[in-house]
Amino acid sequence: MSSVTVRVPAKVNVQLSVGPLREDGYHDLVNVFHAVSIFDEVVAKESESITVQVTGDWSDQVPTDGSNLAIRAAQALAKHAGRTYGADLVIKKAIPVAGGMAGGSADAAGALVACNELWGLGLPLEDLMEIAGDLGSDVPFSLMGGTAVGTGRGEQLCELPTGGTFHWVFAPADGGLSTANVYAECDRLREESGVEVSWPKLNDSLMEALGTGDVYALGSHLSNDLQVAALNLRPDLAATLDAGRQHGALGAIVSGSGPTCAFLAIDATHARDLAGSLTATGAARTAVAAHGPVQGAILV
Repeated sequence: MSSVTVRVPAKVNVQLSVGPLREDGYHDLVNVFHAVSIFDEVVAKESESITVQVTGDWSDQVPTDGSNLAIRAAQALAKHAGRTYGADLVIKKAIPVAGGMAGGSADAAGALVACNELWGLGLPLEDLMEIAGDLGSDVPFSLMGGTAVGTGRGEQLCELPTGGTFHWVFAPADGGLSTANVYAECDRLREESGVEVSWPKLNDSLMEALGTGDVYALGSHLSNDLQVAALNLRPDLAATLDAGRQHGALGAIVSGSGPTCAFLAIDATHARDLAGSLTATGAARTAVAAHGPVQGAILV
């Protein structure tokens, strides 16, 4: 096999609850992931070494050296297999870079699936998930897709059934936000406030809304503990969130560590109208309608 193509989705966090800072520098999380229909493609071609090229949206913002997470994923897979392998990885970007939608993690998951197939390793999903967890907190979910609760750093996943399809609009912002910087700002604001940070808990009402497919209830229970920190670093996002609400979004939230803003719509028609309104009024430079849940990384 000379070439393998994998499609991998973006995510939105419908709940992101952040516990106190741990001694290892991480936080315990309750993280409800939801995979949505904005996709990167990762193509793996036969090669003597592991390299990466990036095309598409935001391609100029993605490193192509050893810091690229897709390269690191391929290297980790080869190390796990105990042999030297090569692959020329071509990433076709559509997921925003440093946008809070797990674009880098998606590419890493895509590289794992693509190289597993290209190299004929035949490793089961369980093995890929273990490798993924060492690469980053969001990478295992990019493999799994659907809707899931992540605990620990977010890498310990439990799949959640949902009662239907949910429709979204995503408004990427110019420039990204560093996840590490947003967490650091969250910690700084908490220390400044002097309020004791409680242990994160799953929102039962949100779980019920996901399970029954109640889009109105889901919209009212969206939550993100990093949102205040993201808005503190990027105050302009507040106006985008307000505009989405004014144009009828059932819920408006910063996705993950931001700066992409996510809006929950009633249905597909409402999502298209909302995306059009956000761009027509200048509230967002661009807005993309999508739906979820969708599958994780799959061969195409």
